[in-house]
Amino acid sequence: MTEWLQNLLISLGHFDVGSVVDIGIVAALFYWLLILIRGTAAEKMLLGVAILLALSSLLGTVLNLTTLNWLVRNAGPFVLIGALFIFQPELRRALEQVGRAGSILPHAGQATGSTRTIEAVSVAAARLSERRWGALMVLEKETGLNEFAQTGVAIDGLVGVEFLLSLFYPNSPLHDGAVIIRGDRVIAAGAVLPLSETSSHSLGTRHRAALGITEQTDAVVVVVSEETGQISIAHNGRMVRNLDESKLRKVLGILYKPTGPDSPFPPFGWLRGKRVRTSTI
Repeated sequence: MTEWLQNLLISLGHFDVGSVVDIGIVAALFYWLLILIRGTAAEKMLLGVAILLALSSLLGTVLNLTTLNWLVRNAGPFVLIGALFIFQPELRRALEQVGRAGSILPHAGQATGSTRTIEAVSVAAARLSERRWGALMVLEKETGLNEFAQTGVAIDGLVGVEFLLSLFYPNSPLHDGAVIIRGDRVIAAGAVLPLSETSSHSLGTRHRAALGITEQTDAVVVVVSEETGQISIAHNGRMVRNLDESKLRKVLGILYKPTGPDSPFPPFGWLRGKRVRTSTI
């Protein structure tokens, strides 16, 4: 015990302002990463890896298992390489957030016309809801959506209520895909979006696609259920449902705007903790 205290005092003697700053930065980095993966499959996987390593280390020490101790000591590089593949979506989202926070020039998704877009999307969603026409409208922000737009049919049309209704008309060949909107222009229709792997599988394809694209980008997605006519909005991997036209317009006014250096956290934070109520579309 005396030796342990002496080592502790020696270590504390080397502490200076630089050490405090160093520890603070590392702690903030770990906290940010934990916040990033909270509520995703990566959270449970990370917990499982930590428990497995802790138990292996404990067993190896208590039972003096040489081979197991060697494996635990040398597992670090392999765990790190594995994490790069397992946590690829979370790492991608983290790097995109860093890029958005550090950007100086506005992205093309910040084009003028957001008021027109919000109004058109809100009115169109209400009319689609009344008619029980399924719809999936993706509003691009700072993260470019060209790779997803290329999966659909290229369009360059001004956003309008009647235009959106015609795209989602049940007999339209493009009604099953997503419409991607940049600024006040529709750039693609019939686009294919990635499905969320972390959401409940009781959700319909449209809702899973809405969550999937918002897990990978900062896009805002409006979904209209074909079965119930329910209007939902997704952002940052979370979804709020049972919206009407006025509520949708209000939420879009909050979410559909640039996230700059003064707003380092996702603007959907006020909805943190709300769970998606599951239903099919």
